[in-house]
Amino acid sequence: MIDRFRLEAIVREAGRIAHSRWPGAGHALTSWDKTPGNPVSEADLEVDRFLKRELRALLPSAAWLSEETADDKTRTDSGLIWLVDPIDGTRDFVHGRSGWAVSVALVSAGRPLIGMLAAPARDEEWIAVAGQGAWLNGQLLHASTRTQFAGARVPAHTLPKEDLDLVTVEQPNSIALRIAMVADDRADLVATLRWGFEWDIAAATLIAREAGAEVSDAFGEPLDYNKHDPRDFGLLVCSPAIHAAAVERLAERAAALR
Repeated sequence: MIDRFRLEAIVREAGRIAHSRWPGAGHALTSWDKTPGNPVSEADLEVDRFLKRELRALLPSAAWLSEETADDKTRTDSGLIWLVDPIDGTRDFVHGRSGWAVSVALVSAGRPLIGMLAAPARDEEWIAVAGQGAWLNGQLLHASTRTQFAGARVPAHTLPKEDLDLVTVEQPNSIALRIAMVADDRADLVATLRWGFEWDIAAATLIAREAGAEVSDAFGEPLDYNKHDPRDFGLLVCSPAIHAAAVERLAERAAALR
């Protein structure tokens, strides 16, 4: 079994490296757009290099997939893989806002085994181990148990008119942190209707699931990891009792957008 304490130390150090470059702490930072509206910074690349070196040393048999590394499709031949987003929420990071996190997951046979988020700008450290639970700063997590869909708390700045029966709460740019909010009962529902990458969600969805949340794609189907195309259409993380209602609410929009 992997040395969990060494893994925690590696991810924690990655968070420290990122924080040492974060403009919100007064540091200068060089950033640019990979594509229009898709920022990256020198900190993303530095953290990526650090994690690739340290995680491969920790578990040499595991393959690698990261947002900031070219995708080597031979990874699909491996039963083990690291899924990494060196800074999830780069837009918040480069603008000095706290809604970002380092995201690391170890996946075996398409399922996350261990996931960790380091969010030093928020003094938050999240970790989950499959079958063993999830924790925030050492405290066991219990996800939302909301039973009524109307009034569900959603991390969002605004809501479409079809969803005005929901309630907005804080929305960090990091999708991983928004998912973790459901795990910590700060939100009841996170839903997306777009293609998203595995590295954004692998760690956080394990944290949410281990805390007791329901996790699926936008159509209510299970998520799978280390696919040849490392994307899924849509994401749904919520209290188990409102999952069916959420799938029903999203169904027409999801079918139209896919």
